[in-house]
Amino acid sequence: MRYKAIYPMEAIEAHRAFIARRRSTRPSEEYRRPTDAEWDEFLGHFELRKVSIGTCGRAYGTSCIHEHACIRCPMLRPDPRERRRLVEIRDNLVDRIAEAKREGWLGDVKGHGTTLEGAKDKLAQIDAQTARTRQSIYLGMPSFGEIAARV
Repeated sequence: MRYKAIYPMEAIEAHRAFIARRRSTRPSEEYRRPTDAEWDEFLGHFELRKVSIGTCGRAYGTSCIHEHACIRCPMLRPDPRERRRLVEIRDNLVDRIAEAKREGWLGDVKGHGTTLEGAKDKLAQIDAQTARTRQSIYLGMPSFGEIAARV
């Protein structure tokens, strides 16, 4: 079956007019071919988004506001294949928090606690994603009467 979206012509024309107005207000030098250095920088940004446990979703041209504490960052999209690594990180953090408490390193207790919560959150994201991909949804089989009534 194929579906076709039909929009009123006014909506399409309004959108085209919006784009034309926006382009007219932008400097024309922004509509030029990028230099090789600019293109390499752009591609490099996406290479730097790949980290050991997933992919950073921050926008091009923005720096990492979390100082590369990726597990804590909500912009990290964890890779389900790295779940085992994330479990090791979580378990290591539990051990480090216990050591910090024993030694009286209260700053480390707090910092590692924040990171531990991030690791638990990323594991929950992976588990939810895995559950969604394994779940099948029965859409039903339309009867001939339902199909004929649509036409």
